[in-house]
Amino acid sequence: MSADTETASAGTATPLKGIRRTAARRMTAAWEAPVFHLTASVDMTNAAATKNAHEGATLTDVLLRACSRALVKHPAINAHYGGEVVTTFDEVNLGLAVATDAGLMVPVVHGTQALDLAGIAAARGDVVSRARIGKLGYADIDGGTFTVSNLGPFGIDRFDAILNVPQVAILAVGSTAQRQVWNDGDPQWRPVAELTLTCDHRAVDGATGARFLADLVTELQSAELQSDGS
Repeated sequence: MSADTETASAGTATPLKGIRRTAARRMTAAWEAPVFHLTASVDMTNAAATKNAHEGATLTDVLLRACSRALVKHPAINAHYGGEVVTTFDEVNLGLAVATDAGLMVPVVHGTQALDLAGIAAARGDVVSRARIGKLGYADIDGGTFTVSNLGPFGIDRFDAILNVPQVAILAVGSTAQRQVWNDGDPQWRPVAELTLTCDHRAVDGATGARFLADLVTELQSAELQSDGS
């Protein structure tokens, strides 16, 4: 047994180190923030078609691309809060929550506003694969301006994600399921997912968060997304 591990009567206690220790501190800070949540449903028909039309892309890549576009339109969401100061960014650096054997990691895909879907897919694939084998460097987890947490592949319908401070917002993505939608009087079965935006109310008000979420839904439902048009 190592010197930094001690045995208690009910089990073995191991102090947190490195990235996991930093993550624990950020979680504590996140719980102190006054937050609110906004949820919207999105028809994922065109998002799925976009994924299928681009070899090597995943639905997460399509989500990241749509988030990047929406964040460019809403810089108040692509921001940090600290010391009663809100700092907005032109560059969109998207964090992606990734489950690993060592715990939750949030590697960052930098500069997504300048990447097409293929570029996002390649960058995402690189940092996620390195996260899962414990090969991330500090630069890989630093500088995020917004985070996406996708638990859809785990069968979770909807959830509230915890802020990744100092970022002012985080998107939680649930599973895609077939639902009947009205479709202007012609009811049809469509693949629908739930998106929940958590916002720091010190930096973002409800209307700002709602406009961003509405534009994100529009981006995901846009036929232009299939061709990765700008």
